[in-house]
Amino acid sequence: MRRTIAALLLLLVAFPGLVVTARADEVGSVGYRFKWVGPNDKIVIDAFDDPEVPGITCYIARARTGGVKGALGLAEDPAQASISCRQTGTIDQSKLGKLRNGDEVFSERASLIFKTTQVVRFWDAKRRTLVYLSYTDRIIEGSPQNSISVVPVGIN
Repeated sequence: MRRTIAALLLLLVAFPGLVVTARADEVGSVGYRFKWVGPNDKIVIDAFDDPEVPGITCYIARARTGGVKGALGLAEDPAQASISCRQTGTIDQSKLGKLRNGDEVFSERASLIFKTTQVVRFWDAKRRTLVYLSYTDRIIEGSPQNSISVVPVGIN
């Protein structure tokens, strides 16, 4: 039994894409550091829709490391990310009370195995606001650098 649990945890660590999260579409990018060999370092803007709250779209900007390591997928991307979420459609407000705080809505690896950039969602019922938090973590030590975006719901 312990081996089965350990194997499942290892799979989730090695392949974080197995957890159901939103898929991002690249909106655009801009280079910020020239590399002689391989692609330049760049800042990438991706958009994704909240998988459990239709009508919410988030945009996340983060750095991607270029060069030979970046081209091969071996580089470790910086921990900085910025997020902005907006209401882009109708929100079914009856489902908001059933959301679990801290649910992961987006995740993408920021290094070969051990580092991921994540977005988690919180529902602030008192203020009727969805709060999205982006941060980067590692298996052993994460980064305190974070960014939040809030979406007021049903406020006239």
